[in-house]
Amino acid sequence: MFDYFLSLHPAMQALLAGLFTWFCTIFGSAFVFFFRTVNRKILDSMMGFAAGVMIAASFWSLLAPALDYAEPTYGEWSWIPAAVGFLLGGLFIRLIDYIVPHLHVTKRLDQAEGIAPQKLSKSMLLFLAITIHNIPEGLAIGVAFGAVATNVPGVDASIMGAIGLAIGIGLQNIPEGSSLSLPIRGEGHSRMKAFKYGSMSAIVEPIVAVFGALFVMSMTAILPYALAFAAGAMIFVVVEELIPDSQSNGNTDIATLSLMAGFVIMMILDVALG
Repeated sequence: MFDYFLSLHPAMQALLAGLFTWFCTIFGSAFVFFFRTVNRKILDSMMGFAAGVMIAASFWSLLAPALDYAEPTYGEWSWIPAAVGFLLGGLFIRLIDYIVPHLHVTKRLDQAEGIAPQKLSKSMLLFLAITIHNIPEGLAIGVAFGAVATNVPGVDASIMGAIGLAIGIGLQNIPEGSSLSLPIRGEGHSRMKAFKYGSMSAIVEPIVAVFGALFVMSMTAILPYALAFAAGAMIFVVVEELIPDSQSNGNTDIATLSLMAGFVIMMILDVALG
């Protein structure tokens, strides 16, 4: 089975990896059938864990390879595409954040962001917030698998590193799915509706993963920019949403320890598999 996966086109590998992370979100969303609400301490630890995974993935799986890919072309200036791509990734998510109406899980309805959020239900606003969060994750997966196929001279891209990234993102998608479905259930909606919202929040991941893989394969020269772009987008989500939300309810210690645990787990996956 693994040999068959390795024989597939990188875009198909990215699609399957994206489907895996989506399935992890579906699995996490299914917790709503067993629980009605989520404990505040558990939710904060979930968000802390997700933040740790994303920070580690941003460096080991994206920024460090971006510098490696830029080295043959840019030499001592290899930091330029990494820096430019990183900043553009953050600005991209900020733009989406500004335009798309959404509501962070820990916020009140009157704290919704984006254009005309009052026109949407709280459930939809929560759904859109998590969906925005999932865009850079799908992009990171696609870029990682696309990078393996580029065969840039002097760079040893590892399929196992790309797989490790997908596993790490999948692991943090499990609590992410439940962190959306359970609050929606707590608002009084049916378990099935809450499950659907939680599950569908990550449908963008396989779609964006395929786009990311095809894009970098067709334009190898922008690969270091693309890797850093995905990293910047993920870091923006972590700093703007996950860390503040996890620290806003008095559970700072458990949230911080969970972040460290997520960071270490993702680091181990990337180093061991990459």
